[in-house]
Amino acid sequence: MKPVLGTCYYPEHWPEETWQEDAQRMVSLGLSLVRIGEFAWSRLEPTPGTYQWGWLDRAIDTLGRCGLSVVLGTPSATPPRWMLERYPDMLAVDENNNTRKFGSRRHYCFSHPGFRVEAAKIASVMAERYGNSPHVHSWQLDNEYGCHDTIVSYSEPARQAFRDWLSVKYVSIDALNEAWGNVFWSMEYASFGDVDLPNLTVTEPNPSHVLDFRRFSSDQVRVFNKALADAVRQHSAKPLIHNYMGRVTEFDHYKVGDDLDIASWDSYPLGFLVDRCGASPEWQKRFERQGDPDLQALHHDLYRQVGRGRWWVMEQQPGPVNWAPFNPAPLPGMVRLWTWEAIAHQAEAVCYFRWRQAPFAQEQMHAGLLRPDSKESATYSEIEQTHREITELGDIQVGRADVALVFDYESCWAWETQPQGQDFDAFTIVFEFYRGLRRLGLTLDILRPDATSLEGYKLVFVPGLFDLTTDLRLLISNHDGVVVVGPRSGSRNENFRIPNPLPPAIKELDCEIDYVETFPKGSAREVQGGGAIHTWFESLKTSAKVVERLADNSPILVANANVYYLGAWPDEQAMASMFEKLAVSAGVNVERLPEGLRKRETLSHEFIFNHNAHAVEFRGEQIEAAGVRIHKK
Repeated sequence: MKPVLGTCYYPEHWPEETWQEDAQRMVSLGLSLVRIGEFAWSRLEPTPGTYQWGWLDRAIDTLGRCGLSVVLGTPSATPPRWMLERYPDMLAVDENNNTRKFGSRRHYCFSHPGFRVEAAKIASVMAERYGNSPHVHSWQLDNEYGCHDTIVSYSEPARQAFRDWLSVKYVSIDALNEAWGNVFWSMEYASFGDVDLPNLTVTEPNPSHVLDFRRFSSDQVRVFNKALADAVRQHSAKPLIHNYMGRVTEFDHYKVGDDLDIASWDSYPLGFLVDRCGASPEWQKRFERQGDPDLQALHHDLYRQVGRGRWWVMEQQPGPVNWAPFNPAPLPGMVRLWTWEAIAHQAEAVCYFRWRQAPFAQEQMHAGLLRPDSKESATYSEIEQTHREITELGDIQVGRADVALVFDYESCWAWETQPQGQDFDAFTIVFEFYRGLRRLGLTLDILRPDATSLEGYKLVFVPGLFDLTTDLRLLISNHDGVVVVGPRSGSRNENFRIPNPLPPAIKELDCEIDYVETFPKGSAREVQGGGAIHTWFESLKTSAKVVERLADNSPILVANANVYYLGAWPDEQAMASMFEKLAVSAGVNVERLPEGLRKRETLSHEFIFNHNAHAVEFRGEQIEAAGVRIHKK
């Protein structure tokens, strides 16, 4: 694998006479990719059916002749104003029935059939014109599905589409009533036309209703994305990409990714530290100019799975952003560290957002590689250095990790629907398990819940998985490595019912959950041998081997041979102790790392990252603040 660097560029924002110089400077910096076009619909089609291609023809030609490969974006994330005259009901509606207005971006409802046709049409005509251009490397479809809470819509088109979706899934209204348990509270329906959207109810709506609506909303994204993909593929064989976001779980990225060739995501470590990490004020202060040591890495591994091995960072933060509550500048060295971290996780490309800081509109305060006056930004030299290092390093050989962690989007929807304790969150528990394993110096892969094989993994974790399917249970039964299931995994079936026999119903274990307790922050229960549990506790009735207990002797980790069930959420200390023992029993080498230090292994190299604002001594070597060490094996 030989990674490349790139940037995001908006030729429509700048005088045409600057394009040639910009392209030449990109190449001299070491960039080889440039993404353009994803927000340019009003310039491409200023009035319905009237296209203006000249400026884009010249932009692509200028960039390509200078040696840059173009990632061409389809512009459906920013429908032009005239689109609302044609389809006034295309706007999404929020949970409180407020219409999301024009004046920003992502102002459409995925369920609107007319807009879906228009989005596919502009993608098709772009692909017909540029699909065979020698300068076009690939296509980005739309931009950041789910950004600004735009997946779930309560519009009239969504209502009608949801009823149609239900009729296909259940065929008869009696089947729906039975699946949802609508006899409860006299919620039975006489027809699919009676079913409304699950908002503005007096109290909690039926969780089965909510979960199906979340599934429907996710499916609408896939249908929309596939319409774009099909439109482009009619005219172009170039790879198709989408740029996903950090901690956006409102749709199933795996299913959307199945219709694409490459996954990418937009990495903003400093903004995400406050906005999406859930970190304590003390943690935020410690890493305010570096970002969380594990959040980006988790997404790198997740999107590598979404892309079935092929993934990029489409937007990498190069300086202060404009959208977080506070927007510090990266610590010197961090842009280089973030880039190498992505490469260590097998990124094919890292592209920086954006080339030049915009002097107008909403993102004026978002830094670029150049200032608005075209002078180099503070981190420009770090990218020069990184490009030189990539050139000198040689190929990176990639392979499978020893440890895997299952992550599931549907579980996020289920536990948001009925959390039982307000701090139980499917993303958070997976993230904390991921962090706990990385602190032990382990390299991980993320797996889909519908994985077809666990072969080669010595240690597999399945935390918080809503529904343990028959196929996954079979994989666990047949796997010869160590598998740790729970907490809360398999506690509902696909219709959001408690199964019978009671969870976790793992055939290798004589274990059932008698009852569940949740407790607030600050309330914890000590574990024998050190540490505690927080948030979630399951009272286990079992004759299986008890591996870990609470101080009151309650079992929390039980096992039979290589299959374990964990019935609680361990804190950092308890997790470190438990996970280290499990790793050792699985034959995985453990190396406890100093706080803020992380390690990533490939077949050919070992990468050490110091996320601290101070130097750290490790293995007798001093690693500078925001430093990277790369060792060839």
